[in-house]
Amino acid sequence: MKTNQHEKQQIAQTTVRQNTADEEIDLLEVMQTIWAGKWLIMGITAAFAIGSMLYALSQPNIYQAEAKLAPTKESQVNFGAFGGQLGGLASIAGINLPRGQVDNSQLAQEIMKSRVFLTDFVERREILPDLMAVDSWNPNSGQVTYSADVYDSATQTWLREVNPPRQAEPSSWEYVQEFRNILRVATDGSTGLVTVSIEHKSPVIAKQWVDWIIEDINNEMRRRDVDEAQSSIAFIEREMDNTRLANTQQVYASLLEQQTQTIMLANVRPEYVFRVIDPAVVPEQKAKPRRAVMVILGAVLGGILALFVVLIRSAVGKYYKDR
Repeated sequence: MKTNQHEKQQIAQTTVRQNTADEEIDLLEVMQTIWAGKWLIMGITAAFAIGSMLYALSQPNIYQAEAKLAPTKESQVNFGAFGGQLGGLASIAGINLPRGQVDNSQLAQEIMKSRVFLTDFVERREILPDLMAVDSWNPNSGQVTYSADVYDSATQTWLREVNPPRQAEPSSWEYVQEFRNILRVATDGSTGLVTVSIEHKSPVIAKQWVDWIIEDINNEMRRRDVDEAQSSIAFIEREMDNTRLANTQQVYASLLEQQTQTIMLANVRPEYVFRVIDPAVVPEQKAKPRRAVMVILGAVLGGILALFVVLIRSAVGKYYKDR
């Protein structure tokens, strides 16, 4: 029994040594194959690196302008205390008062990215050519040039060739999607500050659009609240004329006072929903492309592809040789 066990151990050790030797031979063979194909690997890697460099250099600089905003008190309407004071009277009058908080800052952020707001923004500010047709920006003159095959700035004519149903002039479907690609609206969860940023080939345009968006969203939220308050006032006044109950009249008077205060605050504060903490400035450094990273990634990808080509070519050659 001991002899058989000893023989099995010797066989196992011999097998392990053979497997280790085979692995060393395979690894050595792979290294020899790679060394033999070093010039091909270097050539493919260099080609990818040069191609990546040319592509990176062909990409225009993109600048990003951003502003940090703080939600104002008007953006958080708290009905908790109001509801506690008037809740009993409102229930007698058959009126349901809102409870909790209505966060207009979150609503404003969603409106900024909405199709209706962006369509109105592009059309009212007349920025469609700057959004869809800019080819480059001249840092010396500060002016943009438009793609000759897309837009003729002299005649203000769209020249691009597209397939139906698209037209030469971009539709709202196209330019809203394009605007969403360059617009960023984010909230810092720890501070509550809102960051609005725009990317563009022209740093001047990027800064200008950030300022306009902040101005327009404040005006839009003001208009919405004023319209809603005016509608509420008209409704409350009609109801007050139709009731003679003292309790109900008290509720309506309080509601009327609140809506009147909303209109007053909306009309006297330009920064209605968002207050600018850190205004946008014209950026002096590009945000992208990161050309060095693009070249490095291109070279790495080329090197990996070259290794696969050399190893596969060697394996195929060995296969046909052994047949």
